[in-house]
Amino acid sequence: MKRILAALGIGAASMAAAEDGYYGKYETPRYEVVADYGAAELRSYAPHLLAVVAVRGDRRGALNQGFRTLAGYIFGGNDGGASVAMTSPVTQAPTQIDMTAPVTQTGDDGVWEVTFMMPSEFTRDTLPAPNNDAVRFVEVPPQRMLVTTFSGRSTDRILTQQTEALRQFADQSGIAIIGEPTFMFYDDPFTLPGNRRNEVGFRVER
Repeated sequence: MKRILAALGIGAASMAAAEDGYYGKYETPRYEVVADYGAAELRSYAPHLLAVVAVRGDRRGALNQGFRTLAGYIFGGNDGGASVAMTSPVTQAPTQIDMTAPVTQTGDDGVWEVTFMMPSEFTRDTLPAPNNDAVRFVEVPPQRMLVTTFSGRSTDRILTQQTEALRQFADQSGIAIIGEPTFMFYDDPFTLPGNRRNEVGFRVER
């Protein structure tokens, strides 16, 4: 994962805005900031298309494995060997997808969904078919998310702290959040920690 991201140059424009649909030179899901609370933003995301893979394991191991699988797809592991442009961020969220047996997400050794947004030039019908059956596509409808942004390392401890702080903020602010958190990583691991953009977000009832 580190070598691939570094080769792509992700992190060169590490703290660029994403509201305009780009983070540096990489396309991102488009959103509008509905409310800026300082500690968090309420965002309205436009519809977008994701490539998704579900991976069992600890969070970091699942992220690395999921990234490699998705990178294999966009780098030619598909029908016709076509290249699909890299986007940002890489996202990760716990899930309870059935992987041949019932799964209960524990956060330490469960099932995680790792995703890349597909470039907006593609639709589900025009994307090349993946060679790996683990890769599937999901159309995300318009949605609102409460998101907190932070720099530094995205260790399990820090992600847990950020997640709990966001839960508390939502509760204190009367914002009804839904489901499990989504972790968003915009920069490669070689980017200086102070220049990295990481986010935790929860879906919000519309």
